[in-house]
Amino acid sequence: MENGQWKMSNEKWELIEDFLIRFIYEEITKTGLKKGICGLSGGIDSAVVAVLAKKALGKNFKAFMLPSQFSSSSSIEDAKELCKKFDIEYEIISIEPLLNAYKIEDKVRLGNFSARMRMAILYDKSAELNALVIGTSNKSELMLGYGTLYGDLASALNPIGDLYKSEIFEFAKYLGVPESIIKKPPSADLWQGQSDEAELGYSYSEIDPVLEDFVDNRSTKKELLQKYDKYLVEFVLKKVYQNQFKRKLPIIAKLKSRTIGHDFLYERDIRL
Repeated sequence: MENGQWKMSNEKWELIEDFLIRFIYEEITKTGLKKGICGLSGGIDSAVVAVLAKKALGKNFKAFMLPSQFSSSSSIEDAKELCKKFDIEYEIISIEPLLNAYKIEDKVRLGNFSARMRMAILYDKSAELNALVIGTSNKSELMLGYGTLYGDLASALNPIGDLYKSEIFEFAKYLGVPESIIKKPPSADLWQGQSDEAELGYSYSEIDPVLEDFVDNRSTKKELLQKYDKYLVEFVLKKVYQNQFKRKLPIIAKLKSRTIGHDFLYERDIRL
């Protein structure tokens, strides 16, 4: 952001980079696996994840570009440029036949279906390659619920889920992500001309300070209204609460003394 709120020194980004590289490596190898994969859209979030995963896993990381007939040609070209710069192995698989086989006219439904088809392919490839799917959703998207359940929100691990979109831009610059990706307006590329910020109605530079104050600083609604536009605050809080279900496992009806998601809360890396 221009006001410098999200600016971090290279030393801080270096610490974050080192931590996330270890996170990816350790979370994958502790399962007994060695490989990781992710979808590479040509956007900034997946670019950052791909660079980190390549550094963590080396030749054990592979990216998948999954365009449709609605994807912009620049998305693939930008993704290829990233792979060439960081020596990332990739494969291109079009989801156009899947969309043609199940025709949807509504743009939102089409976008959700496209996201789920892409994730279905990624999970099939993860089974083929004996790899884990690495997520690419940032904290802004997760808190707003701006993602598709069982689509782009699905993953085995997510290295950038605690970084806001505004921070991702800074991190990408530090990592050396190509300018063509950094300068591109945020878009899930779900249909021609689709724009994240146009859909949301606000820019991430407007949304992220409110989210950070509310989520990380635990500011009350009253305190937020003293600092930010009323309609912006109402929008952000509504999205956060409305989409809580996307951040949780499906709710299980509690019938026994220890129930998954209620009081059976062991971490995934529990050791016997």
